[in-house]
Amino acid sequence: MFIDYETLKLIWWLFIGVLLSGFAIMDGQDMGIGTLLPFIGRSDEDRRIMINAVAPHWDGNQVWFITGGGAIFAAWPMIYATSFSGFYWAMLLVLFALFFRPVGFDYRSKIEDKTWRYTWDWLLFVGSFVPPVVCGVAFGNLLQGVPFYFDDQLRSYYTGSFWALLNPFGLLCGLVAISMIITQGANYLVLRSEGDLQNRGKICSEIFSLAYLVLFIIAGIWVYFGVKGYVITSPVNPSELPNPLNKTVSVESGAWFANYGKYPVLWLFPLVAIVGAALSFLSITRLKAGLAIIFNSLAILGTVFTPLVSMFPFLMPSSTNPVSSLTAWDCTSSHLTLLVMFIVTVCLLPIVLLYTGWAYKVMSGKLTEKMIQDNSKNLY
Repeated sequence: MFIDYETLKLIWWLFIGVLLSGFAIMDGQDMGIGTLLPFIGRSDEDRRIMINAVAPHWDGNQVWFITGGGAIFAAWPMIYATSFSGFYWAMLLVLFALFFRPVGFDYRSKIEDKTWRYTWDWLLFVGSFVPPVVCGVAFGNLLQGVPFYFDDQLRSYYTGSFWALLNPFGLLCGLVAISMIITQGANYLVLRSEGDLQNRGKICSEIFSLAYLVLFIIAGIWVYFGVKGYVITSPVNPSELPNPLNKTVSVESGAWFANYGKYPVLWLFPLVAIVGAALSFLSITRLKAGLAIIFNSLAILGTVFTPLVSMFPFLMPSSTNPVSSLTAWDCTSSHLTLLVMFIVTVCLLPIVLLYTGWAYKVMSGKLTEKMIQDNSKNLY
């Protein structure tokens, strides 16, 4: 076949990282605005402006999340099975929170009743706030190692609990995630609104971009001094058939920084995260919302890939039995499966990107109170 097995494993590690970044960048706009909805929307018109800024795109943005889950299922079936069983209650929490979004967008403004609309505003907050926090907590637990192991027949067993996921470092990563998501949403709100609402969005972007910078740096320092990493200590054949038990692993302090020593170019990822957030802050202070979105999107990309390149080739380290840790080399689907997926992705991804760009262009422009009042029955 024209692409060897090892290269396809690397390609799909990269593709899934891109899909996770795309979800955070695109869905971050509507989740960020949804999180801010009950706090900076001072009037019903303000809140309808916020909702209608993202309403035409939120369901399309959600496709990144669905596609990412599907890609993990197809490319890394062991990761899918182990994580979805181990993080079962966390996944359910995310799914139940997401239920509020489509219903809230569609029904929030159907009834002209303050209690009805106020209730849905808070439910939209829950549906927007919970998923990024839980995803951030999940990344924090991946860096620390997940309590699972495989038996001789490769059946996985989870030995932890939902409450154990809510450890201090995991919660810190959850705060990093929600800070960058709120920044993305606030930047988009500044782009689509004007007047006092725009100014409140600007202030939120400034506050949370700075909060993100501080929290991201603290998380990096914590990983260096307080989180042990994993190292494969046996020979690795990336082209062999998957078998996570066919290796030896040690747990060492500072191991998550070993890749940066071997390949200094990888420092670009945390650097892009920090510089992107700083430039987003500087741009939004000048009301350059378009630039702020671009720079914060780069910050998100750097944020997602920083733990990925730190852990590589580990994808899901095991704190119960390090040998059971899943890596990019030993938990993938077959060569043919990865190849077919690669061909389909190369053909369809450009179409998705072109359509998304066209949709944003068609539905661009400022939303005003007058527009909401004149189209009260037609808009969300």
